Order: sequence, then C-alpha cells, then structure tokens
Amino acid sequence: MCVVPDCAAMRVRSLPIGFLAVAMAASLAGCGSASIQPATAGNFPAGAGHANPNDILFRAIGLVGTPYRFGGNTPQGGFDCSGLVDYVFRTVAGIELPRTAEAISRIRAPGVPRAALESGDLVFFTHRGRTITHVGIYVGKGRFVHAPNAGGTVRLDDLDAPYWRDHYGGAKRLLD
Repeated sequence: MCVVPDCAAMRVRSLPIGFLAVAMAASLAGCGSASIQPATAGNFPAGAGHANPNDILFRAIGLVGTPYRFGGNTPQGGFDCSGLVDYVFRTVAGIELPRTAEAISRIRAPGVPRAALESGDLVFFTHRGRTITHVGIYVGKGRFVHAPNAGGTVRLDDLDAPYWRDHYGGAKRLLD
C-alpha cells in the first residue's frame, strides 16, 4: 500500500491519444493464461518473468484513469500502488507480488541503474530517504505508471518531476 502526498500540483505530460488508444486495445487483447506464481522477498519463482515487457507496458498504460483506492487491486474496485503493480504482473506474467511497496522492493531480483531502466521495470520511491513507500512501472522515456494518491487516478508521471526525482529509491527488473 502507498503513502504519497497529494501530487495534483505536479506537472504531468500526456501521451498522444493515438498511442493511448493502441495501448488500451493491446491491454485488452488476450495474454494467455499463465499459472500464478507467488514472489516473496526470498523467493522469486523459477521460470517467472518470461512475459514480454511490452505486454506489461500496454496493460499498465491501459489502466491509466482507473480510480485510486487504498488497498485496491482490481480495475473495477480501483488501485493503490502495490495493487496496480501486482495486478499487472499477475495478469500478464503470472507473477503474484507481495501486498506492499516495501515488500515488493525486498524481492530478490536484479537491481537496475536508473540510466538502464527498460519498460516493465519496477521503480521505487522512499519516504524521507529511508523506507520504500511507493512503487510504479517504468514505461520508457523517463515516465512511469502508478496509482499515486487518494482522490486521484492511475496516471503517467515523469521520474524527473521534482517530487519523484527527490524520492527515487531504486528499480528492479522482474522480467528476463
């Protein structure tokens, strides 16, 4: 679950409508039925992570506009940050993630330098530089999808926006 201040004043750039339409259509396409494998801090499931990162990207972008709901983990009920990330990885890659951003950050998966981020990587944010309190999915070109705050919706933001830049806590790659 997430703890992020109201970010309404932060600058958000929009993707072209055509791109969003293609992304949404792709996210609705069948992705096959992978068996669900739980991932924990000490156990990243063998054979997990073989999904195409673009499928992760399209599913995440297709959820932009879904209402935020603390504890939410479905498009119908809304999402918080960890619920969004779990939903995308569970439905696309068959990977069930822990329930909090902090627990997701403890999964044994390769860390990724910020300069080497790729679509589908998880990006983490801290509170006062210590505890991981927020997670999103990197989609490319310095942007990520996340469920930021009560009263908001799932959206795209820039990693270089002042709040996110100042609270960046690292990244992990779950997909091969």
